[in-house]
Amino acid sequence: MSAFHHIPIMAAEVMALLRPERGGIFVDGTLGGGGHAALILERLPASGRYYGIDRDAEAIAAASKRLADFENFTALRGNFFDMSTLLGGVGVTGADGILLDLGVSSYQIDAPERGFSYKEDAPLDMRMDASQALCAADVVNTYSFEALCHILRDYGEERFAARIADAIIKAREDKPIARTAQLADIVSGAIPAKARRAEKQHPARRTFQGLRIEVNGELEGLEQALQAAHDLLNTGGVLAVITFHSLEDRIVKHTFKRFEDPCICDKKAPICTCGRKPTAKVLTRKPITAGDAELSENARAHSAKLRAIEKLPQLADA
Repeated sequence: MSAFHHIPIMAAEVMALLRPERGGIFVDGTLGGGGHAALILERLPASGRYYGIDRDAEAIAAASKRLADFENFTALRGNFFDMSTLLGGVGVTGADGILLDLGVSSYQIDAPERGFSYKEDAPLDMRMDASQALCAADVVNTYSFEALCHILRDYGEERFAARIADAIIKAREDKPIARTAQLADIVSGAIPAKARRAEKQHPARRTFQGLRIEVNGELEGLEQALQAAHDLLNTGGVLAVITFHSLEDRIVKHTFKRFEDPCICDKKAPICTCGRKPTAKVLTRKPITAGDAELSENARAHSAKLRAIEKLPQLADA
């Protein structure tokens, strides 16, 4: 089994946005191996509190061990989609900084037994929370052609979605698709040879991405989760989000824009009559991306984008 190691993406940029040295309550909605958490806790005054949330029991165990010397750290097992409930359970109703590092962790990819990678033969699993029922094998063996097309096209951004879905259904009629290598071979065989040769990465990469998103419900409810995190922020609090594919980034971008410009009036109207006021300001006009030095050391930083907002004073605070 792989060690739960986490190289924090854009660590300096995240620290500059969250500014944990100012103290208060900070929340990591995607704790993982605790890489970002360790850096924040080193800067957080002893009077501050840090809460790390993760749905993966192995992540909770690894991060808790790594951060054991920090008395102001508390780990909470659960999905950050339920952040308000999880924090409410320990008496937290507001936060000064929240970090969401979305997507699958390096450990989950590198641990063959977790079934996330097309590079290793393993049971077709892909569950971030091993206690949940649905796994990737269930999806590929039971979903309809239409449902598979939706997942591959909309979540995997795969242009050959129909061909791959058809190949999956034909293959499973012969025997269940239970292994990652089995699925990777099916996908490769379904993609035209010319397109395979033009690929810089494995042709099954997008299919595996789509299945992982479906299994873990990564996009469904993300906008609501961002809203909940925004609502938890105290005035001046910062929400920073790291995404790894365009689907996530698009949701974060549009949700943040709505916080800053919630007006629903006709843009041609001379004055606003809806009465909706900005609740946050966007701190990143364009997403922050990793620099050359980081990219040379961490290949997984290539697709990462960092966006952040700061909570504005509300009418009740004025």
